Amino acid sequence: MSAKALDLEAAQAALGAKLIANGKGTQALHDTVVAYQANRRAGTHATLTKATVNRSGKKPWRQKGTGNARAGYASSPVWRGGGVVFGPQPRDYSKTVSKKVRKLALNKALSEAAKSKRLFSVATFSLKSSKTRELVAWIKENQLQENLLIVTDSVNQSAVLASRNLPKVSVINAADVNAEQILTYKQIIIAEDAYPTLTNRLK
Repeated sequence: MSAKALDLEAAQAALGAKLIANGKGTQALHDTVVAYQANRRAGTHATLTKATVNRSGKKPWRQKGTGNARAGYASSPVWRGGGVVFGPQPRDYSKTVSKKVRKLALNKALSEAAKSKRLFSVATFSLKSSKTRELVAWIKENQLQENLLIVTDSVNQSAVLASRNLPKVSVINAADVNAEQILTYKQIIIAEDAYPTLTNRLK
């Protein structure tokens, strides 16, 4: 059985939830995706300032009488090997968005996927083994591209292992899928057993 494309009306009927047909939710989607990306940043970048660079604190030469400009320390930022001025320092980039905004963003992402004909439905998704070739065969059988996100109600270890050798294919639980992932992939495949979970998340 091949995958069935879902337009906005078909997606609404399958999910049992009202999707967004207009421009509503665009800002919520933007804010949510920015937050997801910011929360992945380590924020561990650092540069040495004049206080932390490994240079002597001794005055290089006496203040007057040498003909040189005044100099107080070798770690001065104006000298080669000195400290860095206003360089990056460790910081926390994390952002928070409310549950209501995340729900609106998920709804908007699914709506845009349906409107752009990137949303598909399949009756079932199951693999007998963790072999990548079995997953590739399933993709071809359902006439799909190898740039897709497969959403199911429960993901077994075999499916996860089978998808690891395909860099543009991911398998994820309906309870964990987020708006950024839906925007990332060219095709989003939803197994029918995932609809109740997605419906509860959208209501």
